[in-house]
Amino acid sequence: MAKDFHLTILGLGNILLGDEGFGVHFVRWFEGRHRLPEGVKLLDGGTLGYVLLDKVCGCNHLIVIDAIKLADAPGSLYRFTQEEMELHMPPPTSAHEVKFADVLCKAEMMGDLPEVVFLCAVPERYGEMDLEMTETLKNRFPEVERLLLAELARHGVAPEALSRA
Repeated sequence: MAKDFHLTILGLGNILLGDEGFGVHFVRWFEGRHRLPEGVKLLDGGTLGYVLLDKVCGCNHLIVIDAIKLADAPGSLYRFTQEEMELHMPPPTSAHEVKFADVLCKAEMMGDLPEVVFLCAVPERYGEMDLEMTETLKNRFPEVERLLLAELARHGVAPEALSRA
């Protein structure tokens, strides 16, 4: 399959569940601070499941921003490769309950799985209906931005910083 983009940055999460929407909130924040060069795509993937398959398969490199439920202090940040993340993802399920792990599994079965890196934050609150994230996770945005910019630099990508006046 011909790749549409060299690199895709994908924010995942459910914004109706507070901290679970971390990835989506982060990419929206990042988009207001940086202009990405041609060949780099920034996407709000929400909870779209298999709708994301074309986006995942359509790039050479994928950087996923998401919340991860681990027994660690809220706001702790992690960087995982695809192989490392598999240790923390649930096994693939059915077409009725699609998780991002299922999307990656399908992309791999199709022979179109890009190189994947995950940048994740441990939520303070998990599974609670709330349109707002906690301050703990909001305060982690600058550090995740630094990690993301380092990942982009690894691929020779240098976003243009937008004026913050």
